[in-house]
Amino acid sequence: MTFEFVNSSFDMKSYFHIFFCFIILNSCSSNVKECDTRDAMVVSARKEASEIGLMMMKKGGNAFDAMIATELALAVVYPSAGNLGGGGFMVYRLSDGSVGSLDYREKAPIKATKKMFLNEINEIIPKSSTYGALSIGIPGTIAGIFRVHEKFGSLPIEEVFKPVIALANNGYKINNKQSERFKKYLPEIRKINSTNSMYSREYKAGDTIKNIQLANLLIRIMQNGPDEFYKGESSKKLIKFLKSKGSIISAKDLEKYKAIWRTPITFQYDDLKIISMPPPSSGGICINQIMKMIEPYDLKKLGHNSSDYIKLLVESFKRSYADRAVYMGDPDFNDIPYKKITNQNYLSKKMKQFSFQKPTPPHEIYSTNTEIKESLETTHYSIVDPFGNSVSATTTLNSSFGSKLFCDELGIFLNNQMNDFAIKSGHPNIYGLIGGEINSIQAEKRMLSSMSPTIIEKNNNFYMTLGTPGGSTIITSVIQTILNVHEFSMGMEESVNSPRFHHQLFPDVIKIEKNKFNDMLLIDLENDGYDLEIVTPYGRVDGILALEGCLEGGSDNRGNDYAIGF
Repeated sequence: MTFEFVNSSFDMKSYFHIFFCFIILNSCSSNVKECDTRDAMVVSARKEASEIGLMMMKKGGNAFDAMIATELALAVVYPSAGNLGGGGFMVYRLSDGSVGSLDYREKAPIKATKKMFLNEINEIIPKSSTYGALSIGIPGTIAGIFRVHEKFGSLPIEEVFKPVIALANNGYKINNKQSERFKKYLPEIRKINSTNSMYSREYKAGDTIKNIQLANLLIRIMQNGPDEFYKGESSKKLIKFLKSKGSIISAKDLEKYKAIWRTPITFQYDDLKIISMPPPSSGGICINQIMKMIEPYDLKKLGHNSSDYIKLLVESFKRSYADRAVYMGDPDFNDIPYKKITNQNYLSKKMKQFSFQKPTPPHEIYSTNTEIKESLETTHYSIVDPFGNSVSATTTLNSSFGSKLFCDELGIFLNNQMNDFAIKSGHPNIYGLIGGEINSIQAEKRMLSSMSPTIIEKNNNFYMTLGTPGGSTIITSVIQTILNVHEFSMGMEESVNSPRFHHQLFPDVIKIEKNKFNDMLLIDLENDGYDLEIVTPYGRVDGILALEGCLEGGSDNRGNDYAIGF
């Protein structure tokens, strides 16, 4: 993790938030203005993307110009999750306090059917929804960024695209963690793509990757707008490629795709106003439920990451994930009973059998059981501009490198978002999340997601923006980060790097990050009836916190994430 002010960079320590502004004024050159964070900040998964986002605001652009540039740059330098062949969600807050959200989530093709991934005996065909052409949903990223520019953009689109095009042409250097990721997925990528395909080659840390075809695609989109991707020359290239691989996506699918402005989920927690993503993201509703379930308890008295604190959060997580399976899906196809399932009386009843003495058995919360497989890829970025606007956006291909299909002619990976549907009722997706009928496959339907881009106000003023990758762990990671700041007075940097835990009802285990919790705590939890699974550190929360007179960026040290501001 690195934080940088323009022309000045340094590593941040866990105590950084306490003397943030003091450090700024005393660790930089005599030109103090270069280190001032009053104006703007971008935090993302890669230095290059953060720098290009900040560049837009240095040119006089706003958070939305920076959002477009950052999103596109991630498609170049972070191909495992950054994308043009996937989709995402954005939550925003304007300087006047008005809020909104954009849904540029992928959709099922017109020819999609409920049982398309099941065989004749109604069993799931292995890997059919996670790997290859049938797993691909209609991409939404390009439609999304142009909806943003149409409504809020202040710079000419050419001004936003050109540095990203230059980045794709000039290339980016692979870091150690990317090298490991490329190596891990290389067999799958090679299996489904030609041996001459760009990402079928073996790369090591320090190598430079130039994506000329992606640069050319961006040039055409810059010149012709979103129609280039959905109706023009590039769409024809994409459809030809997809058909050659056995996809059911048609030209009509691309032509009909639209990104949708939606009303965000907003609610109060103590003196905070939480603003998060509505369905087809489950994030906002689940965060609402969980925070209302724990609000009656004195979290400070329980103690940060104490045994009782973990029990309380875990039991609230379990109950919310059960409701996620029953009630949440695409709001354009289903009536989501939002008011009912976020009502305080309803939630109090759900917590009635909660006890600090023993866990609630999952079968008493939701009547199914199954084993799971985890995957944690997605990417998030947070932006604050000099005008008082803030953006929180999460974008993804779903699993790492999505379907693993790479269209060399366009220079893009394609998503495998079809797996986020309930392929078979009661059966988990790759993130272990169970879905019911409400999230079953249907033509032109958007699949349910856990992505939770979130913005928070305090006393009617902007307070923080945050989000994370991590599949099913996104919701619980965002909540713990908010609580770290609000309940335990952490700064954003300390908060995003704090140890995390997770439960999602099934399997009935608390996932505990390795080497981040003391052994006695783990023994206490096990003695009280909880099963634990020690996992490698997960998620990469990227956030921005408003302090008095300045901004603090938190870029998670679990990745190579990068905060930069002026």
